[in-house]
Amino acid sequence: MTEATELAASATSGDPATGLRAVLALRRLLERLEAIQVENARRQGWSWQAIADSLEVSRQAVHQKYNRRL
Repeated sequence: MTEATELAASATSGDPATGLRAVLALRRLLERLEAIQVENARRQGWSWQAIADSLEVSRQAVHQKYNRRL
């Protein structure tokens, strides 16, 4: 089973402590994956607007979040 699959299964736990820890871990994993893909898109010449459209956020939001990281 992959990390994401295990975390998704844990997120549905009846134990709130287990479920909440899994949600936090999933949120962190998602942030890492998003950053990797935004960097990948920028390296391939994507505009901030194209990335924002793909993520369904504003251009300003994605630019503000990732411009300093890249």
